Amino acid sequence: MTLTDAGLAHREAVDAVRRGFAELPPDAPVRLRKKTSNLFRFRGGEGGLSVEGLDRVLSVDPVARTADVQGMTTYEDLVAATLPHGLMPLVVPQLRTITLGGAVVGLGIESTSFRDGLPHESVLEADVLTGTGDILRTSRGADAAGSAGSAAGERPDLLAGLPNSYGTLGYALRLRIELAPVAPFVRLRHVRFDTAEDTARALAEIAATREWAGERVDFCDGVVFSAREHYLTLGEMVDSAPYLSDYTGQRIYYRSIQQRTTDFLTIHDYLWRWDTDWFWCSRALGVQHPVVRRLWPSRYRRSDVYRRLVALDRRLGLSQAVARRRGAAGVEPIIQDVEVPADRLPEFLAFFHDEIGISPVWLCPLRQRDARSWPLYPLDPDTTYVNVGFWSDVELAPGQAPDHHNRRIEQVLLAMDGHKSLYSTASYPREEFDALYGGATYRELKARYDPDGRLPDLYTKTVTG
Repeated sequence: MTLTDAGLAHREAVDAVRRGFAELPPDAPVRLRKKTSNLFRFRGGEGGLSVEGLDRVLSVDPVARTADVQGMTTYEDLVAATLPHGLMPLVVPQLRTITLGGAVVGLGIESTSFRDGLPHESVLEADVLTGTGDILRTSRGADAAGSAGSAAGERPDLLAGLPNSYGTLGYALRLRIELAPVAPFVRLRHVRFDTAEDTARALAEIAATREWAGERVDFCDGVVFSAREHYLTLGEMVDSAPYLSDYTGQRIYYRSIQQRTTDFLTIHDYLWRWDTDWFWCSRALGVQHPVVRRLWPSRYRRSDVYRRLVALDRRLGLSQAVARRRGAAGVEPIIQDVEVPADRLPEFLAFFHDEIGISPVWLCPLRQRDARSWPLYPLDPDTTYVNVGFWSDVELAPGQAPDHHNRRIEQVLLAMDGHKSLYSTASYPREEFDALYGGATYRELKARYDPDGRLPDLYTKTVTG
């Protein structure tokens, strides 16, 4: 498809969205009809507004290092378009079918976040379908780094409010994002630490210096296998590699972390190293058993396939039935990514090992890229945070509420000046939620860009359903 053809197709898709919005009854809530989702709020309510045709990369500018991308484009397709130019998005979330629009309004994180923050921080401008049916352009304008745009930007309040709004202020139909240069290969160092205190200190040092043991660090994340076994994986982009590992077949990436001190991957395979086994969660579906793995077609070893299987289990209640047969009161899904200040990480992990008990656990250091304000997910730009990711089920004891463990995690986070992403279960009371996620600013933006409440309310969408 030529750039002219891409532009024409985009205009036609946008016109179709306008028509679809106009055809909805005036009192009908506006929700998107999407092919895929990486949310873990299985609450039904299929959307009615089609966004077909809004899933393409429109252009890549290798000189300016930018890309114009439709909002429903998956990172799998985005990376496929940018890597041939020796470029990648500044932050590439771990799972292939996360969309660019979803990562901006619902947050995303990865191993460049200690340097480049979150995906929304690299958005230069966006075209947003608001609750009034208008498609408004918003841009951040010129900043201290001299990025493109008008000095003040267009509707910068809308752009600042999109992150963590989950489509309740509008849907991004097109985004222009910054890109970063890459080398063809990544050299990995898997560095072991015996204590959470040593791990936290190392994460803070790497975020501050972008080095470890005198060597450059381009990527950084980690895995906690137990209270006495922590690993940080430090990636450095290189132009050549003495060998290349492949974790899309019989070998499993997360197990290699304990087995190797050094490894090499192509940049493509590095970006998708977690997707083949959904980190380690494919083991719950039997996919890591050698016999099952040989029989399970490789094209189905993907996070989106596993998520559909989990959704089926939730609908049928199979895990709940098995737990009750073992004498438990049921199971509580605990699928969370939380942020805690690096100096509170040992305290959080001690609580987590003692009361929750899920392992392994993912770690990803995060620093806001600059001093700009993102009111619905406020971070201190001078603080290094650590994202802690944990995804499994925990059995409930008789008498425990269905959200017992999730609520306990929220309470501990609150005491540690932390908070969590809202893609899964949340139980915050309204007052706590507003304090954590910019409630007053959100209501101002809602009144400005969705005065009739056609789009869902953020608290209703993410907490009460």
